Amino acid sequence: MKKILSFVCVFSCLSTPVWAASAIDANSSLSTQAGYSFGYLLGKSNAEAIQGLDLNAFVQGLTAASHNQNPALSEQEMANALALYKKQAEAKDLLQHQQQAQINAKAGADFLANNAHQAGVVTTASGLQYQVIKAGQGKSPSKNSTVEINYEGRLIDGTVFDSSIAREQAADFRVSEVVSGLAEGLLTMKEGGKTRFFIPAKLGYGEIGAGDAIGPNSTLIFDVELLKIK
Repeated sequence: MKKILSFVCVFSCLSTPVWAASAIDANSSLSTQAGYSFGYLLGKSNAEAIQGLDLNAFVQGLTAASHNQNPALSEQEMANALALYKKQAEAKDLLQHQQQAQINAKAGADFLANNAHQAGVVTTASGLQYQVIKAGQGKSPSKNSTVEINYEGRLIDGTVFDSSIAREQAADFRVSEVVSGLAEGLLTMKEGGKTRFFIPAKLGYGEIGAGDAIGPNSTLIFDVELLKIK
């Protein structure tokens, strides 16, 4: 909803009248080309936010405001309409979130059940699974340690959501400050070791997820190389 209101506010600040659509090409005036380009790019970047809006009504409101005409709705009616639209949009988002959470939970459970039988995979009491790729020979961290690691995090479909390996720059983390599944896993490692961790959603980002990259109830896979304990 914030995106929708931001989109409306930007257009409401314009004073140029909106006319009927006409053919626009590279021979159109600079003002026309620039206006079209601005409108297209803004619409493209806000495509999700304006889904469901009546764009014809949107243009009517914009035109009326830019010409200082009396609005077709009172301020209270507009406030009521926006509040109801926001409520409906939030309800729709919540339903989609819940549905995706159920899908991800089942996919994760199926994946982990199968993965538990793979060679070298260890399942802990918490449900964390891990597979040692290379045994380390150095010290093991404690929950209060700061560690330097190279890592790649991905979803069970292979989508990479974060990677210090791709950035070619190792990262420092305090063990106690990462998600609980990764924290537990780091305690099983020694300096110089490499381990693959399979983290159930309850030990990761749970029903909330993390931004657009990690959906609700997502099972995570981390490849971790423990370089140093600091």
